[in-house]
Amino acid sequence: MTIRGIVFDFGGVIHDMRWDVARELEEKHALPRHALFETLYRTPTWKAIECGQGDRQVWLDEAHQLLETRAGRALPRLHDAWRAAQGPIDRNVALARALRPPYRTAILSNADSSLRSRLRERLGLHELFDTVVCSAEVGMAKPDHAIYRLAAAQLELPPEACVFVDDLEANVTAAREVGMAGIYFRVDRGDDLTAQLAALGVTPS
Repeated sequence: MTIRGIVFDFGGVIHDMRWDVARELEEKHALPRHALFETLYRTPTWKAIECGQGDRQVWLDEAHQLLETRAGRALPRLHDAWRAAQGPIDRNVALARALRPPYRTAILSNADSSLRSRLRERLGLHELFDTVVCSAEVGMAKPDHAIYRLAAAQLELPPEACVFVDDLEANVTAAREVGMAGIYFRVDRGDDLTAQLAALGVTPS
């Protein structure tokens, strides 16, 4: 089936997570590799937050406390510093803009409830997407098959007419399992999303 819809993950595909900054902060403060990511995004509290349960500030405060526990000492708010360094991946933003029309575009992200306001008010990117599916708003998260089907339905397309792009391979695998084409994209290894989409016959107008 001809691809008519492009479904983008947000963090890592549209928004640069700046893993290099995370590593620099960990090295500067003598923390284990991946400590920032794991204390922020690999906890039961985050699993609840990404499905719309719990308080966002409680999650952020807990992540900081977990990081200090790992360090065994007081630390500045390193998660805040990491998040402040993040920003749009300009070439992928330009690509999303160039794809419309003729393609329909969506964001499908495991994210807290601030995602929609960040897209609209802070980043000014909301208008680039026909729909935004935020896990915290719909109460389910990738790789649950239902959330991919929901994104396709909101684009008014069957999954087979969509390609999904994510920086986590397990999420791409799940998209393929529901019938979408899948692209595993990593900005930190220099992947070219325009070329990856072109390999599937998707080209900007």
